[in-house]
Formats: sequence, C-alpha cells, structure tokens
Amino acid sequence: MHAIARFAKLVPLAAALVSSLPALADGPPEDGATWGWGLGLGVASSRNAYKGFERDNGLYPLLQYENRYVKVFGPGLDVKLPSWQINESQKVNFSLVGQYDLGSGYEAKDSYVFEGMAERKSSFWVGGKLEWENDLVNVSAELLGDASGESKGTRFSLGLSRTWHIGQNWMLTPRAVAKWHDSKYTDYYYGVRDSEARAGRAAYRGDSGVNAEVGLSVMYLIDRQQSLFLDVGVNSLSSSIKHSPLVDRSTENNVFFGYLYRFR
Repeated sequence: MHAIARFAKLVPLAAALVSSLPALADGPPEDGATWGWGLGLGVASSRNAYKGFERDNGLYPLLQYENRYVKVFGPGLDVKLPSWQINESQKVNFSLVGQYDLGSGYEAKDSYVFEGMAERKSSFWVGGKLEWENDLVNVSAELLGDASGESKGTRFSLGLSRTWHIGQNWMLTPRAVAKWHDSKYTDYYYGVRDSEARAGRAAYRGDSGVNAEVGLSVMYLIDRQQSLFLDVGVNSLSSSIKHSPLVDRSTENNVFFGYLYRFR
C-alpha cells in the first residue's frame, strides 16, 4: 500500500513541471484554446520518515488534462480563477484547489511501529492558491483544509522558485518551500493515543510546525508534444514530527523522472 502512497506525494511535483510545458514552446495556446490531454510514464523513488519504511521505488502511469479553466493531474484538481495582470512583467494567478492526499495515512500492517494502532486514513484537501509571477522570483501561497474530516487539520505553504531557460529545450527551476501544518494534522498522522501506547512507543500528542523543502526541477522538451522531466527534493521535518515515536528520520527525500506525450 505505502509504495502507492509515497508516489502520490510526488504527483504535485510532476504537475508543476508539466504545467510549465507551454512556456518552453512559443507560449501558451491562444485565449479560449484547449491545452488538452497528456499521457506518460514516471519512475518514482522516495524515502519516508516513518520507522520500518524502506525506500520505495516504482513505475507509474501519468494522466494529465488542462484547459483555460481547469488543470488535472493525478488526484489533484485546480480550478482557475481570473488572473490579475499588474504590468507586462507581473501577474497574479488565483485558483481553487482540491487534492486527494494518498501520501498520508497508514494501516497497522504497513510497519511494525504501527502494530496495535488504529488506521490513519488519507484526506481530501480543499482550499485556495495564489501565484505571483514576476521577473525576480515567483511566489506561491496555498491554504488547504481537510474537507474529509479525517485529520480535521489545516496546512499552509509558502514557496519561492525561479526558472531559467537554457536554449529552446531546457528549463531549470530550483525552489524553496515552507510548509506549515497545525496540531490536528500532526497529531492525527504522527501522534500516539493513550490507548495505543506500549513499551517502545510512548503516547504522543503532536503540535503545529513547519517543514522546509528544497528541490530542483529539470525539463527537456523533445518537441512540441513530448517532454522528459526530473524532480529531486529534500524535505526537512518540523520538530513536532521528528519527536514522534513513529519517526526515525529528520528528513524525507524523493526523486521523480518521467516522460509525457501531450495530444494536440
């Protein structure tokens, strides 16, 4: 189960890469045109912080759709709202977001550390996103709440990124992201209830905290329809997560490599 869950955490990274494709190929379609469908294949490798989890590697299909109103990639949906064009070099994009986070949650059978614990289910998150595009550094902010009621938590992220184009085919995008999570989120996924405590696994109540991520995305545009992309990221966990008795690492890391064909 958790191999699929770990892959789901990489889906937003792939979506961000794929959505950048038009920028490499003479700009996006004209207003009212359809970007269309994309199909591909991705290889994911990630290391989770939970005890007893080995590095996960897998091969997964990719499905993408985008037009001027929506963007779909895997279990995520962005509904695009009207943008604010500040001037020729600055633009603010707004969108409503829905994400089914298969990357969270676990069952007792997933690791020895969860033995005797109740299942923690994946959540469906909804909220809003803002992206400020400018010549210096792009800024993104996203606020999400757990609409499924599993964790009843809230998450907020603030990210900085900058894209460099190399020739007509290459694009490099480093990023830095701060990801805040509230105590409900931490307690649900990393806490240990009194009834679940045992020798070697003390009761634990999670607190709010901030994870810090740095990463690099690389894209190679083969032609107007085909692309290769690579994303590498390291996530430093907040102290509220690192102190959980379910965790034995202070960082998580992931690598995603994929190929996508976009239909026109």
